[in-house]
Amino acid sequence: MIMVIVLVIIGLALYFKMKGRKGPIKGGGFGIISPVLLILVMFSFSISQLLHIPGDPFHLPASWEMLIAGLLGTLFGAIMLTQTSYEIREDGLIYSKPNKTFKYVIIAIIVIRIALSQYFKSMDYIVTVLTMTIAFLYICVWRIGSYIKFRKLHAGNRPAETR
Repeated sequence: MIMVIVLVIIGLALYFKMKGRKGPIKGGGFGIISPVLLILVMFSFSISQLLHIPGDPFHLPASWEMLIAGLLGTLFGAIMLTQTSYEIREDGLIYSKPNKTFKYVIIAIIVIRIALSQYFKSMDYIVTVLTMTIAFLYICVWRIGSYIKFRKLHAGNRPAETR
């Protein structure tokens, strides 16, 4: 059941990403960074639920496991960030630059995450924490980096102020 929900969310994310490419980025780029806030709330709720499993005391994974998850998340985020760029078009608005390899990169990252979680299935909820760590970090690196790219382009796009 969880896999179905994850696949639906991934499918919707891809759909909205492809659909959103056609229009300009609005709202000062807040839509770029909003998934970070959303995922922070979702993961906080998930960790809260893990803390209250009856008869199963919660403990974090080993520090080396968290370090590897953090490194993987950062690597995935950096890969996604290299695939994301923006351009100013004739109308003076900023658009997401089309990238033909983006969908393949995101699918590869999702497949790797699913394969890792299946491989470590015997770890119970610890794999959930590790998977959430990877996802949170790659989304943070990707989205915050993308927001910075957008803001730099946006700052360079402003008309010179008259004195």
